[in-house]
Order: sequence, then C-alpha cells, then structure tokens
Amino acid sequence: MLTVAYCRVSTEEQADEGFSIGGQAERLRAYSELHELGDVTVIEDPAFSGKNLERPGLKRLLEMVEAGHVDHVLVWRLDRLSRNLGDLILLADTFGAADVSLHSFTEKLDLSSATGRMFYNILGSFAQFYREQLVENVRMGTQQAVKQGRWVNRPKTGYSLSDGLLVPNEDAERVRSIFRFRAEGLSYREISERTGINYSTVNSILHSRIYLGEVLHNGEWFPGIHEALLTEEEFSAAHRGHVPGRRRGSDLLSGRVFCGLCGKRMAVEINGDSRCMYRCRSRGSGCDQPRRTNVGLLRAAVLGLALVSRDECLQEAIRRHLVGESRTEPEARRRSRRGASESLVTLNAERRKLLKLHYGGQISGEFFGVEERRISGQIEAIRSEVAEASTNTEQAQGVAERFEAVLQVLAALDIEMLWSAAEDKERRVLVDELLEGVSVFPDHLEVAVVGVPRLNVTLGEVGLKESQNVGVGGGT
Repeated sequence: MLTVAYCRVSTEEQADEGFSIGGQAERLRAYSELHELGDVTVIEDPAFSGKNLERPGLKRLLEMVEAGHVDHVLVWRLDRLSRNLGDLILLADTFGAADVSLHSFTEKLDLSSATGRMFYNILGSFAQFYREQLVENVRMGTQQAVKQGRWVNRPKTGYSLSDGLLVPNEDAERVRSIFRFRAEGLSYREISERTGINYSTVNSILHSRIYLGEVLHNGEWFPGIHEALLTEEEFSAAHRGHVPGRRRGSDLLSGRVFCGLCGKRMAVEINGDSRCMYRCRSRGSGCDQPRRTNVGLLRAAVLGLALVSRDECLQEAIRRHLVGESRTEPEARRRSRRGASESLVTLNAERRKLLKLHYGGQISGEFFGVEERRISGQIEAIRSEVAEASTNTEQAQGVAERFEAVLQVLAALDIEMLWSAAEDKERRVLVDELLEGVSVFPDHLEVAVVGVPRLNVTLGEVGLKESQNVGVGGGT
C-alpha cells in the first residue's frame, strides 16, 4: 500500500516561496518519515487551478484510491486538493469510503473525529471564499478598466501596450491599408499578399472595432481612450456590399446574381458583342441555365425596388405574409422549449446518478469520463438548439419591422427617376444598401429587396426573352 503526496501550484503561485512543487514534496517526505508512514510517491499538478477536479494528477490519485492501492494521502494544505467546498467534501467522502487517511501538513487534521471533520469543512469554506473573492476582484478590475476605456486583452496588430494604454505602432499604416484595399474590392487573399499579413489576421483586423477607438468586453464594444486608426466612414466602406472573401467586380450587380436552378453565384463574362453577360458557373457541366445580360437584370432590380415603393396592394400582401409568419413562430418555439426542458431534466438526473456512482466507487474513472462526456455533449446540443430557435424567432419577429423601415426609405424616393439621373457610383450605393440579389430562372427572375420577400419579375417586363431551347440566352 502506498503513501501518496499530492502537490499542486497554480500559475500565480509558481514563484511564491513555500508553494513550489519541490518545496511541498520535501516537507511531505519529512512529515511521512516523522510519522513512520513509509516511502512517499509524489503526484504533481503544476500550473493547475484548484477551482475544480479537472486535473490529471488528481485524477490519477483518485484512480489509485479506487483501485485500493493507497493508505495515506499527504497534502501541504487542504486548498492544494481543492478550493471548492463541495469538492473537498466529496474527496473526503471518497477517501473515507476507501479507508484512506488524509493528512494536511499545515492544518494537522484528524478526520476520524467529529471536531476534525468540522474543522475540515471550515477550512474548505475559507478556501472557496478565497477563490471566489479572487474571481470577483479580477472581474471588478476588468469592468473598471473597460469603463475607463482601457483595453484588457493582448494588443491587436497595429497597437502596442505602453503603461497600460494602447498606442499605434509601426504596423498601424498596414492596418489602414487593409481597410483601404478592402474598400477597393480586393479579396482577403489579395490583401494578404499585398500587406504580408496572413489571411486569418486580415479577417480578424477587418472585423475588429478596436481601430475605431473602442474596447471589447464580454462580446460588446465600448468607447475607448486610445487613438483610433480609422474613421467610421473608412470602417463602413470596407464592409459595404461585400460577399466575405470575394472581390467585387466592376458591374453593379457583380456578386448579387444567382442561378435559380443550381443556386450558384453567376459569373460575369463579355461576349463577342462586348456585352456584359451573367453565366452560371456550372453551365455545361450539369446546369442548363441560359446566359442573361446585365442590362435586363438591372432593369429587374430597379423594377423590384419601384414596385415595393409604389404598389400598395403588394405592400399589403407582404404585410399579411409577414404578420402570419410572426404569429405562428412563437408557438413552435414554445413546443420546442418544452421538449428541450424535459430532456434537460432527464439528462441532469442521469448526470447526478452517474456522479453518485462515481464517488461511491461503483464505476471506474474511465467509464465515468466516457458517460459524463456523452451526457454533457447531449446537454450542450440541446442548449444550442434552443438558442438557435430563439434567434430564429427573434429574426422572424423583426422582419415585419424591417419591412416597414425599408418601405419608409423607398416611399421617399422616386427610384426610377433617381436611377436614371444617378451616376454609377451613386447607383452602386443604392444597390449595396437596398438590394440583396437577383435569382435567374429560364422563364422568370426573382428580385430580393432587403427586408422584403422575393418578388417575381417576368422576363418580358424587363426586355428579356424566354429561352425556347436550352443554352439560348435572352436579349436586352
């Protein structure tokens, strides 16, 4: 039978005198020799917190106890085992059930008496109090720093930390160029090649508001006190109208035309007459979608915007459709949540039973680990489904509100007159802000206006001809 010395230090305690792994082991060997407990086997958990039992060394110790190989467990102090009172009680029960004596060098505990067990629980309470107080202090410090506008994480590309403040460094100009290149339509890959910054970092930079002088905390952005590298206009220009990772072409509808048969984005090509045509990328290899000119597709886009702005019957039909969707969704969500709640109750009951069997020594640590991971995975999956359903419901309820907002914008504009008078740069703004895309079918088009269900447009309405034979495109 073994005498095992369990030694642990957390990261912040590594350098503290008396807490090192070697220091604890040395004192525990002396303790064993003094009390004639025999040779000591040392089990270490370096740089592990005592907030829970998820530590490799502690798991090894519990497996040895469960196997009946241990007589005595020695610790420098009780909080080396855990800083959680519930975990300490569970460990004491586990050791007691296996007839293992627990010795604390500092507290001189004797768990065979009622007084010793009471003292053990008191010390465990203090250990948990210390840990929770430390967590609260760190959280309060972080919140206070964020309120002051300070960045509390590692500095991102373009900034360095100086006396606790973010200051622009030699990479600041490269960051500005990344946003400038993106606004010009370059893809992430092209930006990476030009700036020498890897693809994933380019993506991270483009989606961080730190460059607007803001700081991040718990997923939210707050005003910061550091120097901004960009204006709001420069930041928005880099995100307007882009499909992630795709370069925006020169045509106004580039990246917004889709094949209605296979769902793929259609590519721009110039035919022999120098006309700009949209062609399905799968044409000739499984898709028979005819080519269409950009002129006809632009007419369809403008017509769709104009119809939404002036056709009151269409507006009312859209309202009825959206109101019907928003009414039926909550009931489906309630049914889903009831089923999920019942499943979670069942799984949590299984988990409690599993824990009782594990700490009662009736199942092995390996079996416990496998089953605990299975149950945890099922619980996490159900919670993810509930969260996704909640998000979908909120989106459905917000569609009607978005439609009214879009309608107000369109009602104030004479789309057709504005389109005729506008230059390409101004037309691009209208497309970027109001149009989601145009889907092409052999016999009709579907126009997707932001916040509005898809609108059908016949080919004849926009001067396109319906294809009589597969592979024959329409004219303008």
